[in-house]
Amino acid sequence: MSDLSLDKKLRSTGLLKLIGNTPMIRVESLSQLTGRDIFMKCENFNPGGTIKDRPALNMVVKAIVRGDLKPGMTIVEGTAGNTGIGLAMVGQALGFEVIVVLPKGQDPSKLKNLALYGAKIHETDAVMYPDERHFFLVGKKIGTSSPNYWWANQFDNPDNWGSHYETTAPEMWEQMNGKIDYLVCAAGSSGTIAGVSKFFKEKDPKIKVHLVDPHGSGLCHYIHQKSWEPEGTYTMAEGVGITRMTENFNQAHIDDAFTLSDQALTSLAYWIRKKEGLVMGMSSMLNLSGALKVALKAPVGSRIVTFMCDGGDRATGKMYNPEFLKEKNLSDEVLTDTQLKELFS
Repeated sequence: MSDLSLDKKLRSTGLLKLIGNTPMIRVESLSQLTGRDIFMKCENFNPGGTIKDRPALNMVVKAIVRGDLKPGMTIVEGTAGNTGIGLAMVGQALGFEVIVVLPKGQDPSKLKNLALYGAKIHETDAVMYPDERHFFLVGKKIGTSSPNYWWANQFDNPDNWGSHYETTAPEMWEQMNGKIDYLVCAAGSSGTIAGVSKFFKEKDPKIKVHLVDPHGSGLCHYIHQKSWEPEGTYTMAEGVGITRMTENFNQAHIDDAFTLSDQALTSLAYWIRKKEGLVMGMSSMLNLSGALKVALKAPVGSRIVTFMCDGGDRATGKMYNPEFLKEKNLSDEVLTDTQLKELFS
């Protein structure tokens, strides 16, 4: 069987053929509020429930085709959750066991989903890189400890950003009829922003790419100052932000970057739920919050695209948990339209 035939066969195995070709929606309430069109690509429609299904499938398939991942081997990855869930799903479908290393304190729903897909879970301390207890470094140590393990290495694996360059971005381009003014995207492994920005810039260099970064990450500071100095600590956004350079981030084409607070994400989450019935995960809400901030400064009529990376079922332990919000001194009060605009201006 040729490499191309094997690649196609693997991607069409069972539910794996459902990955990709997700819909695009216009966020009506925010588009009306700002006078700019805000669109989200609904990656929660993937069978594993997140955008990470795409790189999970691509990394595994390409590794099998190259001969790096062979029958009987175990897939190992360090992740904050969603990539691990994607790899566990793909691994089960193709007959591989999966070990997932993730930091303590992730939303409990992610642990339940990992267990549902049969992943072996290894939790490590939630520390900053390059502490040797960091989930990436622990995952790498395990993943490279045996010839029977395949270390997926999502942060530096080009098949991560390649999945978005080859599938996500072309889908968006077609769905938007090539009419895009801004791309707004958060970054964790940086595969999405790298692959999509690279494709968009090749199609139209005038498209502006904005990185939205949570507190506790160093990406925004690096974009502006070329040094890694994160502000604050992670609370709400999981699997987003990083404090080191990765091969995926090296491929990204970014024009500007800014940070948003946990309160901004939370306030928009409860506003958009009441206005439009939209409930989504924390990285999705970071993306939408970033799109709102960009929209309020963009020329009237601009078309802004971003991603609904996952659904609200991945955030029930934090963003949609009154006890957690109270513990973190975060308000779930639904703001007025004027208050929301002032918060993001």
